[in-house]
Amino acid sequence: MTTPDTAADTAPEIASLTPGAMAPDFTLPRDGGENVHLQALRGKPVVLYFYPKDDTPGCTLEAQDFTRLLPDFAALGATVFGISKDSVKKHEKFCKKHGLGIALLSDEGGQVCETYGVWKEKQMYGKTYLGIERTTVLIDATGKIARIWPKVSVTGHAEDVLAATKEL
Repeated sequence: MTTPDTAADTAPEIASLTPGAMAPDFTLPRDGGENVHLQALRGKPVVLYFYPKDDTPGCTLEAQDFTRLLPDFAALGATVFGISKDSVKKHEKFCKKHGLGIALLSDEGGQVCETYGVWKEKQMYGKTYLGIERTTVLIDATGKIARIWPKVSVTGHAEDVLAATKEL
């Protein structure tokens, strides 16, 4: 049982993370060594999917699903990024091991995860800990949040995001 003064409860509330609000800007390193600036991507849709950890079953399946659908997202002019707190080096190993084509961004310090409200208190096997809640944010070409999927269930999720991207 937790008390109201736990880290998750004292994390800043991000009231602006609602559809129609501007997506918070950030710059993060990606696999391959480049930096990604969200604001530089204006003019086309962007999918940000936040996931807990490289090379775990659910995260691997999600990355494979988005990789499989990359040509469909590209045909819509959309860019897709996976974001976790894993290092760039770990992302590169993950991509190589599973033949992933998805771009993975490293938020080792967790600032972007906190800003987007995905760093949450979680429970597993009776233990409480802080971690990334699997969440996807679809950003339209103007930089506004078009849709948010919290507490994502991996199966069929990439297809749902693609369908929503087609509606933009």
